[in-house]
Amino acid sequence: MSSSSDSDDELAGTEAPFVSHLVELRDRIVRAGLAVLVMFGLLCFFPGPGNLYDLLAAPLVAHLPAGSKLIATNVISPFMVPMKITLMAGFLLALPVVLYQVWAFVAPGLYSHEKKLVLPLVISSTLLFFVGVAFCYFFVFGKVFTFIQQFAPKSITAAPDIEAYLGFVMNMFLAFGVAFEVPIVVVVLARMGIVSVTKLREWRGYFIVIAFVVAAVITPPDLVSQVSLAIPMCLLYEVGLLAANWFVRYSSAPQDEDEKAQSGSGS
Repeated sequence: MSSSSDSDDELAGTEAPFVSHLVELRDRIVRAGLAVLVMFGLLCFFPGPGNLYDLLAAPLVAHLPAGSKLIATNVISPFMVPMKITLMAGFLLALPVVLYQVWAFVAPGLYSHEKKLVLPLVISSTLLFFVGVAFCYFFVFGKVFTFIQQFAPKSITAAPDIEAYLGFVMNMFLAFGVAFEVPIVVVVLARMGIVSVTKLREWRGYFIVIAFVVAAVITPPDLVSQVSLAIPMCLLYEVGLLAANWFVRYSSAPQDEDEKAQSGSGS
């Protein structure tokens, strides 16, 4: 009887914290969802779904023959596609709030040195994703569409479908946004002790080959977009190596710092 009562005592109180964590998780998800919906609602009023799609389609329309427009082959496409764009834009604008909710949920369970690592990585990964999307929109699209139009036969009238263009844009945004996270991956690998910074430097040549292979796989089959993705990945790899050195020192666990100090004094 005593052993069963002891086990009951050990389990007592564990259910309440678990339920409280679930309640907090629910609240965080609701707040993040409300932030997305608020941004979505504001964008529906200004500038509006139609204007947002016109802005997204501007790089392509600028390279179409005079008077050409995008077409809709589905009955509800003129309504659904702009609404999807607006929802995507609302999520991107609300991303800082969404990431803050994630951070607020996991932060209490982290050590101080882990917080020094996670918070900067969350902020920098968000900024790098936005930079990748902006680089794709303002630089890559113009070069790619110019390249394509130079090879288009004169007998063809270009009239892309709006849903097909949305799929193309989403794939390109995702490819460049994720590719610009290379420094974050390098920092995490080095900080977690999976691979040393020295070894990552030695693998620089292999990464260059991998970058061009990845660019060839995930981008359209044109040289411009492939080079536009591979070269920034290589440059960001170097940035990641520099950042990894700093993060390894700055976010070291207290016991790691004590061991380094003891080894230094012993020598």
